[in-house]
Amino acid sequence: MSTDISTTDPDALVAFTESRGRLFGIAYRILGSAADAEDVVQETWVRWQLCDRDVVREPAAFLATTTTRLAINVLNSARVTRETYIGPWLPAPVDTSADPALGAERDEALHFATLMMMERLTPTERAAYVLREAFDYPYARIAEIIESTQTAARQLVSRARKHLGQSQRRHASAASHHMFLRAFLDAARSGDTAKLETLLATDVVSHTDGGGVVRHTARRPIVGREKVVRFLAGLSQWFWGDVEVEPLDANGRSAVFLRHNDDVFAVLTVTVQAGAISQVLWIMNPAKIAPIGIHASLHIGRPEWAA
Repeated sequence: MSTDISTTDPDALVAFTESRGRLFGIAYRILGSAADAEDVVQETWVRWQLCDRDVVREPAAFLATTTTRLAINVLNSARVTRETYIGPWLPAPVDTSADPALGAERDEALHFATLMMMERLTPTERAAYVLREAFDYPYARIAEIIESTQTAARQLVSRARKHLGQSQRRHASAASHHMFLRAFLDAARSGDTAKLETLLATDVVSHTDGGGVVRHTARRPIVGREKVVRFLAGLSQWFWGDVEVEPLDANGRSAVFLRHNDDVFAVLTVTVQAGAISQVLWIMNPAKIAPIGIHASLHIGRPEWAA
């Protein structure tokens, strides 16, 4: 994010810089898009520069409120676009190894499965849930931010929890997730269908987000163990031969870059619940992987399993 430090009040810059990680964390969780979150943080910076800061008693509170309200407005507009999105819509990944502060406080509402389920929420429900569950804001503060009452704020969070009940069920630890992803990659690349059948849940779903611009991508989810195994077995015959696989910490869990001829063309990860892989996520939309792909060149000395 660009800032003209030479014309900025130093105290204002310090206040914004100290809050910036949290602001991005709030915006990203509400929007599920790193690019949109960056735009919201940039707009918050502009408004912070232009406001009368002499009357702002708590800069961090002002910045968080501005960010949340802007994110709600952006999400209201984005929902129209997502309704006409070609193929499955997946959140844009964020590299939490490059930006560890994103999940430093709490990694709630950061996992892909939760972000996908949060698409069912209204923008205000989503914002209230993020503020409460990811950042532990008191209901009184949430009510002020969303311009509502404490009772209404509690109801919004309660409804969000009910909607998200399934996605919150028995998420694997980071270590277990890593183990499953490693085993999945080994089996998928070698075409080991027997191993894949032991790893995948019976109702596993494979989602491929190409945004309608990537050729030869599945525009509908592939549902069920048998179909997903058949799909992966077919890929093993031609897909992996000239693909480099590099490790990545995306959204607080292990993932991988897929690279061909030095170009990152996908981010691949899985969701692990109840001791099995419940989702296989292929994020291939160039607009979503371009920002995170910039960090690919920084991943040096990758583990042998990802080579």
